[in-house]
Amino acid sequence: MLSCRHLIGRFLVRRQASTRARLASPSIVEIDEADGQRLKYPQVWLRDNCQCTECFHAATRARKSNWERGPLHVGAQRVSYDEQCQQLQVHWQDEHKSVYELQWLRERDFGDAARQKYLDEVYRPPVQLWRKTQFEEVRREFLYQNVLDRDDVLKAWLEALAVQGFALLKDAPDDENVARRLAERIGYIKRTTYGDVFEVKSKPNAGNYAYLMVPLPLHTDMPYYEYKAGINILHTLVQSESAGGSNTLVDGFHVAAEMRRLYPQEFEVLRSVPVNWYDIGHDGDQARPFHSLWRAPVVCLDLDGQVVRINQNTTKRDSRFTVPIEQAVAWYEAYDRFLRLAHDEIVEFKTRPGDVLVFNNLRMLHGRTAYEDSPQNKRHLVGAYVDWDIIYSKLRTLRFPQAHE
Repeated sequence: MLSCRHLIGRFLVRRQASTRARLASPSIVEIDEADGQRLKYPQVWLRDNCQCTECFHAATRARKSNWERGPLHVGAQRVSYDEQCQQLQVHWQDEHKSVYELQWLRERDFGDAARQKYLDEVYRPPVQLWRKTQFEEVRREFLYQNVLDRDDVLKAWLEALAVQGFALLKDAPDDENVARRLAERIGYIKRTTYGDVFEVKSKPNAGNYAYLMVPLPLHTDMPYYEYKAGINILHTLVQSESAGGSNTLVDGFHVAAEMRRLYPQEFEVLRSVPVNWYDIGHDGDQARPFHSLWRAPVVCLDLDGQVVRINQNTTKRDSRFTVPIEQAVAWYEAYDRFLRLAHDEIVEFKTRPGDVLVFNNLRMLHGRTAYEDSPQNKRHLVGAYVDWDIIYSKLRTLRFPQAHE
């Protein structure tokens, strides 16, 4: 918290009207700004967020004590606004005094506009839904080396992943560590039962359907994980020279939005009926066996009712369907509708060696057309995952570097 004398120099131009503070009710403090803006704060919130050195440890941005019932029962005795220092001052009934900078309070205003601004700019960027016809419009490309070298390009890339849900990096070297380097450029790679990086290529005695040359249907990776991989980084080292091997991609959030708009009852089924997603086996002869299992619906919503996760993987959907029989029949009808809508929105393209396709694994349905290897040409991709907690954290440090100084 800056001292009053430092703040005086910041506000040399005085406003004609004055800002005033008052006790609007036994529980609310109001600030009427000179420009007509009214800010409102619960008294208990103000006491809980007292910024004095007795209550708050500035270096760690942490309250000093555990919650006590005191703030619920100690009201404000009087409030005032120091025009010169631009501060709200609160004198409490237990003789404690709190001081709050006006700008700090504005950033924490309980009004609709301020709350939405924080959610959109700090919490998570709003997503941009897109359909097949808009693919070229929303497609973003970046040079691999620029992502590694420049923070502004890294920021733009992560924003594209958060908003549009995918991006393509170009001119990556012929190096199996490309996916790892990109993951570590963001923060921390996600280790799974398939390792920290994984190879996608045809394998004898394949333990995963993706390791076959047959068509790979639209899916999301790892719906059987409670903490599902956030983004999928797929680096093409060798592309198939056969007619197949093309990537397929669909905005799953858009498909869910269309379900909600056109078929609300079937959307509710996909939102509410849990499915058993599973993965049993081992990745390679020397790997540890695994038995992953998670029950979750196809469409997952957050507390605001927004779609935040799509689970879809026909090859990883268990035959055990642990719901009442009448729910099972309704679910299959809704699921069929969802997949038909998704197939109508498929975008098909073929990455080349040096391309890195990166996409939101909670949102994008992806797949691959069938292909044929030859002794001289064997399709080979290397992939890695990063969790969205790590990505959003990195994005905030890039957007608001002053907050971390």
